[in-house]
Amino acid sequence: MKTIGYISQLMIPAFIIFAVLFGTFKKVRVYDSFVSGAKDGLLVIVKIFPYLLAVFIAVKAFTASGAFDIIKSVLSGSLNTLGIPAEVLSVAIIKPLSGSASTAIFTDIVKSAGPDSLASRISAVIIGSAETTFYVLAVYLGAVGIRKTKYLVPVCVIADIAGIIIAIIIVKLMS
Repeated sequence: MKTIGYISQLMIPAFIIFAVLFGTFKKVRVYDSFVSGAKDGLLVIVKIFPYLLAVFIAVKAFTASGAFDIIKSVLSGSLNTLGIPAEVLSVAIIKPLSGSASTAIFTDIVKSAGPDSLASRISAVIIGSAETTFYVLAVYLGAVGIRKTKYLVPVCVIADIAGIIIAIIIVKLMS
């Protein structure tokens, strides 16, 4: 088991050495290429920052406005009738907006309900089966400057909903 730990610690330095040697062998100015790539990366960050900021503000506004709590209270009765813990709804709503926020909610669910609870298992599968749609759209579409997203957002949201529903069904079937 310790051998695997040593191998994993050596992989990144080995890759860096390989890249430098390969670049040198191919007569590429490795350092200049690295600096050029870093400069381009910085430009991409500057380009997508407004989109990331918009997603961050939208998530904060959504939770601070009380809309999140209203949606939870409206849907929790239906979920309880179906035998689905209400805590799952928090992860399902936040996951398309923010991966880190959904992970924080998941951590709270595991702490309060226990790691083997139905709520924890369903939430874990939702985190693995749904995408951080709005974050991904902001980053990728912002990076390449795509503005016409007429069908993209609805299709992505439908895919997220399908992933969440399938996650719930699979966990319920396996329980």
